[in-house]
Amino acid sequence: RVIQISGHMLRQSVMGSDMSYNDMMEDRPMEELYSATIEGSTILDGREHWVMVLNAKVKGLSYPKRRSWVDKEYLLPKKEELYAKSGKLLKTASLKGIKKIDGRWFPSKFVYKDELKRNSKGTEWIIDNIQFNKKIPDSRFSKALLRK
Repeated sequence: RVIQISGHMLRQSVMGSDMSYNDMMEDRPMEELYSATIEGSTILDGREHWVMVLNAKVKGLSYPKRRSWVDKEYLLPKKEELYAKSGKLLKTASLKGIKKIDGRWFPSKFVYKDELKRNSKGTEWIIDNIQFNKKIPDSRFSKALLRK
């Protein structure tokens, strides 16, 4: 069965998870959406990180403010807090199991937590295998194949 996702549905949970459709669909580069400042440095999980604050440059973003802990070697956000316009913490995200794959650092586990859900333990994405720059035929994204 095909479910079309329209405007009001974008903020809804994906299959009962802590992620919204909007969380999964944002694909514009962060530098187009946010201006960033370095708030400081800290040690997280025994590694050096920059603490960065990102404020929206464009209107209509789900998270007008973000705070990210970016690993100084991996250049990946290890932890992130996502805030509403009011300043209320909405979601947290963390990346774990970082390893080098095809010359780039990549996490094998994402943990996403909706801070507004009372007893949420979060949603985990575990990536066992990934290939970069793989050619995928356009036909793979037909409605018929997506139904399977």
